Amino acid sequence: MRKLAVCWFLFAVCAWAQNGKQDLSAQESKILILEHLWNEAQVSRDANALQAMIADRFVNTEWDGTTSTRDKFLADIRDPEFKPAALTIQDVHVMSYHDTAVVIGTYHAKGTYEGKPYDHLGRFTDTWIYDSGKWQCVASHTSLMKK
Repeated sequence: MRKLAVCWFLFAVCAWAQNGKQDLSAQESKILILEHLWNEAQVSRDANALQAMIADRFVNTEWDGTTSTRDKFLADIRDPEFKPAALTIQDVHVMSYHDTAVVIGTYHAKGTYEGKPYDHLGRFTDTWIYDSGKWQCVASHTSLMKK
């Protein structure tokens, strides 16, 4: 009887752990989709789509060390002098911690700003939180990689 109880206990623990992994994997997949939607919104300069993805107290740290708030970040996206042509991400990893996720990877961005071309290859780190039923990015950081 004791062996049967131990077996059932181990079965229950394994089933719970597996369910937790599936939930975690599903959340990480959602965040990965949000990252790709973010890139599409940036290339199409869709500030409204980005606004829905970032928290009110969002902070952005750019490749050159400048920081901006949510309002400034969205204003930069709307700036007619900002003309992105492409933005892709690779080697993306999502690490979840309860209601927080950190995403790291590399990016390649091309376009023009104020008539000057840019072609950036760098790393990014985005921090997402799950709040009020949805994931929102609270911080984004990019840095250039040396060629």
